[in-house]
Parts: sequence; C-alpha cells; structure tokens
Amino acid sequence: MKKIGVILLNMGGPDSLEAVRPFLFNLFSDRKIIRLGPSFLQRPIAWFIAKRRAPKSAACYAKIGGKSPLLDITNRQAKALEAQLNDTAPDGEEYLCVPGMRYFAPRTKDQLQGLIDKGVSKFVALSMYPHYSLATSGTSIDDFKEAARQLGISDYVTIDSYPDHPLYLKALAQCVEEGRKRLDDKEDFQLVYSAHSLPQKMVDEGDPYVDHIHRTINGLEKLTGIKGSLCFQSRSGPVKWLEPATDHHLMELAERGVKQILCLPISFVSDHIETLYEIDMLYGDMLKKRGVKLVRTPSLNDSKTFISALKDLVMGALKGNKAS
Repeated sequence: MKKIGVILLNMGGPDSLEAVRPFLFNLFSDRKIIRLGPSFLQRPIAWFIAKRRAPKSAACYAKIGGKSPLLDITNRQAKALEAQLNDTAPDGEEYLCVPGMRYFAPRTKDQLQGLIDKGVSKFVALSMYPHYSLATSGTSIDDFKEAARQLGISDYVTIDSYPDHPLYLKALAQCVEEGRKRLDDKEDFQLVYSAHSLPQKMVDEGDPYVDHIHRTINGLEKLTGIKGSLCFQSRSGPVKWLEPATDHHLMELAERGVKQILCLPISFVSDHIETLYEIDMLYGDMLKKRGVKLVRTPSLNDSKTFISALKDLVMGALKGNKAS
C-alpha cells in the first residue's frame, strides 16, 4: 500500500486560557515575521510582549469558549479531505491527512514523524492560507521544509497559495449567498471584505499578499455580481499597517448612512478569534450602537465545496500542476 501524507499547515492557537501566553511567545519569537531588535534579543523581547499581552488576549479567548477553535476545525478539514481523496484513490493507494501547526501543538515536525511511523512515503504540504505572504504561508512552508530536512524526508510537494482556484472561489460565493439570507433586505447592503492586516513595509518590499487578495476579489465578483470594499483587521504594534483598518472602514460606512453590512472574512478559511470575537462581537456591537446591522458570512471551515478545492489542489500538485 502506497501511503501519501497531506499536512494542512496553519498557525495554530491556544488550547486553553493557560496556553495563551506560550502561544504568543512562540508567535513573537518567529523572526521571519517580526524582527524585535537584534537577533539575540528576539526571544527575551518576545517573552516580555507575551507576558504583557496574555491577560488581554486570554479575556478575548474566554468569550469564545476558552480556547482557539482552529485545531478542531482543521482536524475536521483534514478528515473531510482524507475521505474525499480516498473515495477516488486507485487500489493500492491511501491518503492520510493531518493538521500541522506553526506556533502551537500539534507542531508540524511531530505530525510528520507520526505520518512516517504509519508508513507514509510521499508528502504534500498544503497551506491553509489561500493568499501567499511571507508571514503566513512563507513561514509555515519554511517550517515544514526544515522539519522534513531533519526527518530525512525528500519526496514532497508544497502548495503555498490558491487565490483564484475555481472551486475556492465557488465556495466563497456560497458563503456570500448564505450570508445574504440573514439580511433584512437582500438587496440593500454593503459587502465588505475583511482580510488579516500586514505591515505595509512587507508589501512595499514585494510581498504578494494584497495582489493575491485582489485576485480573489476579482474572481469572486465575477461569480456573485456584487461589488465590495476591502479593509484589514487585527493590527498590532507601532508600525504602519495596511489600510483602511476594518473598524475605521465600518464606522465610515455607518456615517454614510449604510444600514446593513455583509462582512466576508476573505483571508480566513476557518473560524477563530478574528471572526468569532473581533468581527462578531467587537465590530458587531460597535455597529449595533449606531443602528447598523452587521452580518458575517459563514467561514469556509469544512464546507464540501472548499474541501473539494483542497482535493483538487492536492491532486494537481501530485501530478506536477502548479496551483493558482
């Protein structure tokens, strides 16, 4: 039996309130996404930042169940993808799919070792970030490659982005349609695309993240016929971030007299603190006080169409086809 391992790469998240601080330390220790002084001070500064931010972050996680839902959802995505792949796998071939997290358990290296122990001989590293950035897919793919090197894995392929894959766009269009069903007026609303923010400097230095997001928006709007506006959430630190900020943009729409806003978290494929707390609670309450209804579209999570997109990406990569 030829066994092929597919590892779904994501950032991970704390599995309890006590885990918030170590998760933040792991995140801020990654010099590939943020440089905190000279290299020898990276970890001490990361420790200080994690200690300072942990109480506030833990309070937010407490409001969404006391932990990040990301691992549970990625496990469901992995199981659904494994089922779809094995449904059409030829005799003598089996797929095993698992999550591999960058900043918290289960870490990518440990998951790869588990697949090796089960007899896997070929690997696919599948980024769960549709839009490539050095801060997301880049660091996760690098982490995978380093783990593969340490474990002696050489037979692998990577999928680092898919901003306009047809089935991915179709899955997003379905999310938009589901969100519209919750609106009071299905026609009179403003569609807002909220993406995770990124330091402006990274984009200025050539990071393709924003270009990839626009590719998604262009493809999606051809399917839906609905025009939307793009904004960026989850800023932190004193550096200049991508603009407009989601909270500012939503307030501007409210001031213009918009009464219904449909928000699509466009750079996220799973529910987590940015969707469940930041959009649903923080922004939702902010707009409610101003008489504006904010509806968030469902996240992709383990929707059948999205999983079909992942299957197509995996099969294409194994055949040597480059993802979109």
